[in-house]
Amino acid sequence: MSDEIAQTQPTVDPYKYLQIVTNPDGSITRNENMFPKTPAANPDPPHQNIPVLSKDVFINQSNNVWVRLYITSQPLDNKLPLIVYYHGGGFILCGADTNIFHDFCSNMAVQLQAVVVSVEYPLAPEHRLPAAYDDAMEVFHWIKTNQEVWLQRHVDFSDCFLMGTSAGGNIAYHVGLRAAAEVDHLMPLKIEGLILHHSFFGGVKRTGSELRLANDPILPICVTDVMWELSLPLGADRDHEYCNPTVDNGSKLLEQIRSLGWKVMVIGCDGNPLIDRQIHLAKIME
Repeated sequence: MSDEIAQTQPTVDPYKYLQIVTNPDGSITRNENMFPKTPAANPDPPHQNIPVLSKDVFINQSNNVWVRLYITSQPLDNKLPLIVYYHGGGFILCGADTNIFHDFCSNMAVQLQAVVVSVEYPLAPEHRLPAAYDDAMEVFHWIKTNQEVWLQRHVDFSDCFLMGTSAGGNIAYHVGLRAAAEVDHLMPLKIEGLILHHSFFGGVKRTGSELRLANDPILPICVTDVMWELSLPLGADRDHEYCNPTVDNGSKLLEQIRSLGWKVMVIGCDGNPLIDRQIHLAKIME
């Protein structure tokens, strides 16, 4: 056995690692205690000493699409930028109310002085891709037509950014491509850029960082493989465009993003098995 093959042999059971059990109907049973949840603050009237206010708003109850809104509790003189945020979890876990993402969005609202719309999208395998992309686009249309008071009073709709972490970064990228193709239909919402935060991408051929960090204790590659098996359309492999955005040297819609003048930030770090994929995508987008 070569050193490379030996290095990539799984040392964990990905299903036990994720604390999921597959069911005969194709769904999975999740350990709901694995990722604790935080309720929205929703102070009405606002309580003292709460730096950020948050509340949940349903958009489509039939497929459980809702958003959690965040805004600073400080008095506002000017309208604020809008960040539309997509949480992580490999498309199969977590939600907008998961502790880590709730805290992350709360901090952004305060430190960046922005209004944050955190999107709850349908999870795979019960709702395989592109379901998350489709419902994320529905949220755009809700934002531009809604009468939600926090958005109407405090958001500058001409200053919007799409942002996501991990699988959410993947969603921000693909939803960004769709939005770039229909900017006229999104007015008065004007997107200024994408923030891809440790984005979740893959491919059939392993990259150097995936081989080197195959048994990373935080994100083993065998775990990402299972996430893709559960989230991609049935029969698709990891070179599907939803997983591998560098196939055929990237989407032709990237040219539209360039012509619109969007700013793009791609965030990664050494030690993440997916760093090579993030760098490759950044180079293509550049």
